[in-house]
Amino acid sequence: MAHSNSKKVIYAAFFGNLLLAVTKFFAAFFTGSSAMPSEAIHSLVDTGNQLLLLYGLRRAGRPADAQHPFGYGMELYFWTFVVAIIIFGLGAGVSVFEGISKIRAPHPVTDSLVNFIVLGLAGVFEAAAWTVAFLEFRRSKGEGGYIEAIRRSKDPAIFTVLFEDTAAMLGLIVAFVGIWLAEELNMPILDGVASVVIGAILAVTAALLAFECKGLLIGEGASQSTVDGVRALVAEDGGINAINEVLTMHMGPEDILLTLSVDFSGELDSDQVETAISDMERRIKETYPEIKRIFIEAQSIGGHLRDRARDPNP
Repeated sequence: MAHSNSKKVIYAAFFGNLLLAVTKFFAAFFTGSSAMPSEAIHSLVDTGNQLLLLYGLRRAGRPADAQHPFGYGMELYFWTFVVAIIIFGLGAGVSVFEGISKIRAPHPVTDSLVNFIVLGLAGVFEAAAWTVAFLEFRRSKGEGGYIEAIRRSKDPAIFTVLFEDTAAMLGLIVAFVGIWLAEELNMPILDGVASVVIGAILAVTAALLAFECKGLLIGEGASQSTVDGVRALVAEDGGINAINEVLTMHMGPEDILLTLSVDFSGELDSDQVETAISDMERRIKETYPEIKRIFIEAQSIGGHLRDRARDPNP
């Protein structure tokens, strides 16, 4: 279900950006604006990024095998990180280069009306794509603020599109203001300045996206509410003395690995411990279907504490 929602957001962004790229390149060719080719390149890069995200979703959906026994879910995180690099290298880099070239050799923009019409249409298309991404993100964010939701989110496909579309709308505003001021003040250099500013927006977007992806790539645990819920479920079992440890890691947006260390009561025989473990796994997976794999270790709390004391990196 999560992948289905992600694909809806990505497809909306893909078709919108593809149409925008063609339209912006057309306007850039006929008007000579520096900000417009920056915007066109931005849309073209975003179009390619959507394809990479779709490819990442398809690769992440492959079943586990002997080489990757925990599945391929984290591959989506890798391709999202690649998207961040592309935004920085191509989008930001080319925009800044184009802007500096225009600043060094400014020339007036012709047919500004074409630019304004294209930017206006682009604003409508970008707003539509942004709305799809925002509504889906708001639906899945739960309680709390939006910044906190982005930090907690384990589905990079949705917040990547949201980041891209937000940067695109800011870029459109900058391009519009830059071209308008360049014409009104008869200062073509401002068109180049707008291109550099667009590049800076893309660079910041790429940095934020890379930062969020870093945590996912090196392994993030489940939310605290999920961990607390698991603890509460396990604590309901009357056959345990203590819960030594609860460790989790996201292998994908809806794929959590869970390991438990539990001190079972000494009154239970081996068959009863096996039955208790099976019951724990069933109840946890029924309550939290995103937890796909569970490993439960039977260990006394004393033994667990001794192991932690010997481990220099517990």
